[in-house]
Amino acid sequence: MFVYLILPWICIFFFILFLKFRRPKNFPPGPTPLPILGNLLNLSAHDPMRDLERLSKSYGNVYSLFLGPKPVVVINGVQALKEAMLTKGDDFAGRPQDIYATHLTANGLVLADYGPTWKEQRHFAVTALWNFGLGTGSMEQKILRELHFTLETLERVTVCSTMNPKFLFPNVASNIISLIVFGERYDCEDRFFKEVLRCFRENSKLTNGPWAILYDSTPIIRNLPLPFMKGFKNMETLKKLVTGVITEHRETIVPGQPRDILDSYLDELDKSDSKDSSFNEDRLVMFILDLLFAGTDTSANTMLSGFLYLTTFPQIQEQCQQEIDQVLGNKDHASYDDRHNMPYTLALIHEMQRKANTVPFSVYHVATKDTQLMGYSLPKGTIVIPNMKSVLNEEGQWKFPHEFNPENFLNDEGEFVKPEAFMPFCAGPRMCPGERLAQMKLFLITVTLLRKFKFIWPEDAGEPDYSPVMGVTLSPQPYRMKIQLRTTQ
Repeated sequence: MFVYLILPWICIFFFILFLKFRRPKNFPPGPTPLPILGNLLNLSAHDPMRDLERLSKSYGNVYSLFLGPKPVVVINGVQALKEAMLTKGDDFAGRPQDIYATHLTANGLVLADYGPTWKEQRHFAVTALWNFGLGTGSMEQKILRELHFTLETLERVTVCSTMNPKFLFPNVASNIISLIVFGERYDCEDRFFKEVLRCFRENSKLTNGPWAILYDSTPIIRNLPLPFMKGFKNMETLKKLVTGVITEHRETIVPGQPRDILDSYLDELDKSDSKDSSFNEDRLVMFILDLLFAGTDTSANTMLSGFLYLTTFPQIQEQCQQEIDQVLGNKDHASYDDRHNMPYTLALIHEMQRKANTVPFSVYHVATKDTQLMGYSLPKGTIVIPNMKSVLNEEGQWKFPHEFNPENFLNDEGEFVKPEAFMPFCAGPRMCPGERLAQMKLFLITVTLLRKFKFIWPEDAGEPDYSPVMGVTLSPQPYRMKIQLRTTQ
């Protein structure tokens, strides 16, 4: 009797699951989802990019997956990405608001939903970056001043055998953005500095790892004491650290005379009496953290990946150094304007970004309304994941799509060209506002270091491993390198 009573309820349960995992009409195709899990088993925690590439070969450049009960659309290739991010940029400018990364960074800028608040905060961020460097010419001096400390560090390293650069480039990148945001740099042993970098590093790995996927796809587990809770603990640590700096700035600020971006935001808080203003204390903390993370992680990991390639492709490094020596001559230091006379070096830096593919899935987008993409129908609220590797390695878009080769950015006359497939900062309304700052940092750091040092792959290091370590941003496998002072500069 019990079996007859329970059997209809079992049937109803599985019928509901069937409806929940059913693709809408004219939705992009994809693999068949499993009950509860969706397509989680189609993706490996170790290398999801390889799995996304495999699925695109079966289902095309626009296909769908279920992360738990949530359907998401993965877009691949230049054509699909341009339609979504540029042609229909406003249609796909939203951000998912019920995922691990968004919950970690509540009130932040990068993952804020598309609307008036985000637009006001982004406008302030772009203006502040311009006012404190990009528009005044002082940004170059800030970068070169920080590089002075880096050169001193590397000069001491040259007397040693080898070094692991995993802290070198994060320290440089973090101090450059700190100078803009806080008006000061930090010693690498400073407690504040070390804690911020530690929390960023741990949360980056958590946010793009298996525990984040489980958090996103299985809401019922979100309050359990599982490893993803470490991310929230780290965020509380970061908020306390930044709040302390904000308090210090408040005690010394001169209203109307901002020294840095933090002062500018505090001025906006004083001017914003309206309840409708997007400027408030909670948003200030997350605004600062977003700038620090974005200004540190992507640049640092691009440099780590780039110098891995430079140490293992000595002929490319040497050709770049020859151009640097020829253009700079007896000048004390490089200028960002020198890039116009260094096509090979500029090509090298862009190739470093292409191969690093630092933000492999960009930042997830959401359809802000019912729309179309490559002939498919996407309902409002559909999560869209741009697969940046598919663009940066697309056959037909690059001379050498699977090789590290600056020729990918040079024409037959040796002039620098930028293919339309070069989108490391994504594109459209949600394009990273710090692109110009990032390009300036990468150019000045690379040129300054290559002018003075030679970077060598150690003879006893074995074969280099170019496979990435997954996180919000990709980083290379740990490696060591030898550094020698150049005799000809």
